Amino acid sequence: MITPADLARMLQHADDDADNHTQNHPGEERPLWTSQSAPANGRSDDFAFAAIATVASTHVSSGPTPAMMPQKRTTDGPTTFASLDAQELPVVREYSAGGLVFDDKGRVAIIARHSRSGHLEWCLPKGHIEKGETPQQTAVREVHEETGILGEIIDSIATIDYWFTGTSQRVHKLVHHFALRQIGGSLTVEGDPDHEAEDAIWVDFKDLDDVLSYPNERKIVWLYAKKMNRQAEA
Repeated sequence: MITPADLARMLQHADDDADNHTQNHPGEERPLWTSQSAPANGRSDDFAFAAIATVASTHVSSGPTPAMMPQKRTTDGPTTFASLDAQELPVVREYSAGGLVFDDKGRVAIIARHSRSGHLEWCLPKGHIEKGETPQQTAVREVHEETGILGEIIDSIATIDYWFTGTSQRVHKLVHHFALRQIGGSLTVEGDPDHEAEDAIWVDFKDLDDVLSYPNERKIVWLYAKKMNRQAEA
């Protein structure tokens, strides 16, 4: 069995050998020991550390090397995890509806509102489904309240399904989106009872992808454009 004193002597001899070696072959790296260097009657784990020890130039490398690092497993899971505190919060489900309301020029009414983080962002008009309402009725009401435009449903587009965490609960939210055609009203945010809408503007449908703040709402626009193209080709 190798004692600490034996190991110290071996390291000293290795340093001397390395000095001699680098004088003859400067800049070349060579191993101090490998597992094959272990004597036949010695324990292989006494020498396991030596497989990664090298001499570079005139000194022994003491820092970690790639050979010391465990191989990355292809089955490794994600490196980020949901907070356990968040997982323990009560879950609340919210349901909203809104959508794209078109005028006779092919423009869509959108609004500016403050997000939960306080940023002013451009988005589609929408709001909570009230008791007794269908999603279609909510979409018509919310569009009218937030943009001043009275519309009628002409098509169903898609439902966005996402989660977010508040201070005291986790929210699972579903937002139903419809396409509407203007049948009355004029553009204004004065009728918004919650005063969430800061402004309302008309935007050409083809320009919505450059204006809308939320990726999910840009996806709604993309889905409806794809649907209209299919209908035009039919």
